[in-house]
Amino acid sequence: MKWNPETSAYANVTSLFYENRREAMQFIKCVNDLQKVMHSIVSEDSTHYRLVQAQNLMQIAMKRLQKEFYQILSMNRAHLDPESMSTRSSRTSRSSISDFEDDISPDDDVRAASDSISEVEQVSSIAMADLKAIAECMSAAGYAKECVNVYKVVRKSIIDEGIYRLGVERISSSRINKMDWEALDMRIKNWLEAIKIAMKTLFFGERFLCDHVFAVSESIRESCFSEMSKEGATLLFGFPELVAKSKKPSSSDKMFRALDMYTAISENWIEIESIFSFESTSPVRTQALSSLVKLSESIYSMLSDFESSVQKHSSKALVPGGGVHSLTSNAMNYLSLLADYSNVLTDIISDWPPPTKPSLPESYFDSPDSDDPPAAAISTRFAWLVLYLLCKLDGKAKYYKDVSLSYLFLANNLQHVVFKVRTSNLQYLLGEDWIVKHEAKVGQFAANYERLAWGKVFASLPENPTAEISPEEVKETFKRFNISFDEACRKQSACVVADPKLQDEIKVSIGRKITPVYRDFYEKHRSSVGGQRRVFVKYAPEDVENCLSHLFFGTVDSGSSVSTSTTSSRQRHRA
Repeated sequence: MKWNPETSAYANVTSLFYENRREAMQFIKCVNDLQKVMHSIVSEDSTHYRLVQAQNLMQIAMKRLQKEFYQILSMNRAHLDPESMSTRSSRTSRSSISDFEDDISPDDDVRAASDSISEVEQVSSIAMADLKAIAECMSAAGYAKECVNVYKVVRKSIIDEGIYRLGVERISSSRINKMDWEALDMRIKNWLEAIKIAMKTLFFGERFLCDHVFAVSESIRESCFSEMSKEGATLLFGFPELVAKSKKPSSSDKMFRALDMYTAISENWIEIESIFSFESTSPVRTQALSSLVKLSESIYSMLSDFESSVQKHSSKALVPGGGVHSLTSNAMNYLSLLADYSNVLTDIISDWPPPTKPSLPESYFDSPDSDDPPAAAISTRFAWLVLYLLCKLDGKAKYYKDVSLSYLFLANNLQHVVFKVRTSNLQYLLGEDWIVKHEAKVGQFAANYERLAWGKVFASLPENPTAEISPEEVKETFKRFNISFDEACRKQSACVVADPKLQDEIKVSIGRKITPVYRDFYEKHRSSVGGQRRVFVKYAPEDVENCLSHLFFGTVDSGSSVSTSTTSSRQRHRA
């Protein structure tokens, strides 16, 4: 009666648990004893007048405890915030909390807090112990509903506020469709951050606190947590489905954002199933799963669009100098980034139908072997995507009228493909055998280019450059070399080899076939032309090397390298 808020002004403005925890524990003990007495009276005489008196006392006690429960929740919002709860649950077992509660008794009061627990944790531990004690007492007395209602009002507001602060709000499909990509992309980024905090902190912490306070009853825990969290969680997991179903055109940005959202849900799936494990929270799990399905369908559609865009690329525009086509660079940038999501894509594409083979020889369809069917599926899929690109490049190479340039185009583009594979996660999907095989193809293309573009120069030099021949034959050899080398340098000066390694390899290969032979011939026979040296001996060996060194940058005007070399050569001859 001392703590009856309706008859005592002191009791109305003072918190029992805050004022005197020893007396609070005595109060709860008295309520439990009263409950036992009531059961005893009912078992003897359900009409006994003392039962009415006991019931009145119980109602007074329940109003007091309900008021105390609300005050503890309200006064300790900062100490019972989800972040503190999630941190506590990650490093403190529930048994240790129980041990701590056992220490909090009328005999030792607050001193029960372990020295290893910080002051903030002491406050939160005491608050949690008090809330649990009140919840158990009220539930035992048949007043669980009143206790739960108070808890839901206070804690649901914390979840709702947390969801709002994370930037998650209710939004319609029509509104998403009206957004420009930049605005939607910003919302997706916010959501990706929000789900991390929501799962690791907000919902995790609230589930931990709810389970602790209402440990006395699983049905109460379920009802309480479900009503608090279901609305906010469904809102959180519904956003990706809206994005997946939006009518935004397919793009690499949308693809990777969809993969990011799929990854975020997948990586949190264990937590989703654990936190929302109750039957009444199954709509949350269903919504998360629905978002995964819709994202998967959207990703499949966008990947198919990418395949189609490569296959249908119809531009006949030629890349100057046989360089790397924009289709190659764009497609390989896309695929190398896509390979970073191979684990997610393995889940997504495992049930997809195999792609249709283009009309190419069977040798084109070699794909990496794997004992793991899902891993083999994703590796095969990426091999096919690269194959689509290579098939299209084969077709584009035919637009070059100069066959040698078409081979250089193929060498450049395949080299770029191989480089992107080797320097990204594609290397693990396609395998070392694939890389070695296609590096060999690059070498074949480069050799074909070299043979067709420089074959006349090679043929203009004698097999035995130091053999004795007549002055007329010497002049004719110099003349043939000058004409073929001039023509080759003029035509090839506009060619491009973007990859430094490939560029050096081609230059070295050409140089090995020309420079040593020409040097030997030059040293042996230049004196044979007598006073006509300036007419027939157009190049010194170092001029030849200089011309070759300036190749494949695509910046030299036709004939400029030749005229420069000739001028320097003549100056040296005069000297």
